[in-house]
Amino acid sequence: MGVWQSYRLRLQRKRWKIRAFRKRRELKLVADRSGQIRPDDILLFCTQRNEKIRLPYFLRYYRDLGVNHFFFVDNDSTDGSLDYLAKQPDVSVWHTRASYRRARFGVDWLNWLQRKFAHGHWTLTVDPDEFLIYPFCDTRPLRALTDWLDASSIKSFPAMLLDMYPKGRIDEQPYEAGQNPIEIACWFDSGNYTIKRNKRFGNLWIQGGPRSRVFFPDRPEKAPALNKIPLVKWNRAYTYVSSTHMLLPRGLNLVYDEWGGEKASGILLHAKFLDTFTAKAAEELNRRQHYAASVEYRAYAEKLKDNPDLWCKWSEKYINWRQLEILGLMSKGNWA
Repeated sequence: MGVWQSYRLRLQRKRWKIRAFRKRRELKLVADRSGQIRPDDILLFCTQRNEKIRLPYFLRYYRDLGVNHFFFVDNDSTDGSLDYLAKQPDVSVWHTRASYRRARFGVDWLNWLQRKFAHGHWTLTVDPDEFLIYPFCDTRPLRALTDWLDASSIKSFPAMLLDMYPKGRIDEQPYEAGQNPIEIACWFDSGNYTIKRNKRFGNLWIQGGPRSRVFFPDRPEKAPALNKIPLVKWNRAYTYVSSTHMLLPRGLNLVYDEWGGEKASGILLHAKFLDTFTAKAAEELNRRQHYAASVEYRAYAEKLKDNPDLWCKWSEKYINWRQLEILGLMSKGNWA
């Protein structure tokens, strides 16, 4: 990368940090329990709107994994989720009525909170329908992974977003609060993925899976990106650029081996496709707060009219992380 491009990226990072500082005024504190955070605690950051039905399992899953404290931005929920979060003993939560889109889809809000609270901490940034899977997660807590990353001088850990779906109509089996959503949405595409390198930021750009296959069959280049870097040893100089797809400084995006080897990586099981999805898609389409004039949600609305079955004869039923490694979707690298 040339000197000029490096200089431009430094300027962009400075601009995003200033923008996040200004956007802090849109956040109203509801509950701040950050005083109980210890220096080595693992933190989780999340934006949410009307996800109360998902929150009990989401919190339990990440508590069991080893997260010590949660930071939420509630984007004007109407389902009681803000009150629910405010009562949790390990949650700090802010509320905003401001535009999700104008906050760069929540990135500005979380960049500010991470700058203020996350410096020096291993930090997870995920949505309420994303569940991190990593090598040995069935026997080793998240702390074991972060300790190994520290010992290996690795500051960022990637995880491909793996869309999970049920067999049959999406609305066939109702989801209940506290339930593991993977009990319903337990199928995934084992192939059907394209990968290219983003030359400017150095990250990989991954697309495909059922959302490309079903919702964007004629425009696969419009399908959502599946590459994410959700786990970072945070420094107040860092900033997310686009969701958790990429960060600055640019070196944090180099989470793959260019010389033929394998670096450790994980998976985010993406449990979007439950019976709650149709109503959620309609709400988000009406709000028009998502990327590219909500092109993704327009595609959802069009296809959902036909009650599509995302399952196909090439679908795989999820078993465990070892299955995903065998399929080449994640890797334990040299972590033994």
